[in-house]
Amino acid sequence: MKLRIVPILLTSLLSVAVLFGGWFLYRHYAVQEPLQRIVDRYEGVKSSHITINRHEVLLKLDLQPGTKLRDLVQYINSEGKSEIGSRTLKLDVEQHSGKQLDEYWDKAMFSVAEAMESRKYTLIPQTLEELSGQYKGITVETDIDDRNVYVSLWNGTESKFVILPRESDTMGVWTNA
Repeated sequence: MKLRIVPILLTSLLSVAVLFGGWFLYRHYAVQEPLQRIVDRYEGVKSSHITINRHEVLLKLDLQPGTKLRDLVQYINSEGKSEIGSRTLKLDVEQHSGKQLDEYWDKAMFSVAEAMESRKYTLIPQTLEELSGQYKGITVETDIDDRNVYVSLWNGTESKFVILPRESDTMGVWTNA
């Protein structure tokens, strides 16, 4: 019996195309697209881009000033539970920060980092409120859940969103500020 190489190669290529094509279609239409609709439905989300891999779901978000980050994370985790599965949800929020907000955050960063390191999270809102006397027109909102501390700063059209992980070995004050 003589093996024909061309039919074997064509069958192999077709099988690979069907398997990977099916996997891609499943991931896009059964996971990514429903999660995209869930995120885009939330009030305050201007736009979003989702990247899903084996261990994590990365959401790149463009948010309106005043959007409540913790509520958004809880909403995504509850409504998108079946799509996220056992993956870790990570947010990357686009910053629309100006000089005033950056200066405000730079002054607060040391005290915030110290509060994060010592796990005295109640000092964060207190520190940020004390600074607000020096900067007129800046609204500050802080929130916390079991994984992160959320800091939102905005003044009209400019906004800065900072997500600080509560795990001490991955200090997030510097990475996503």
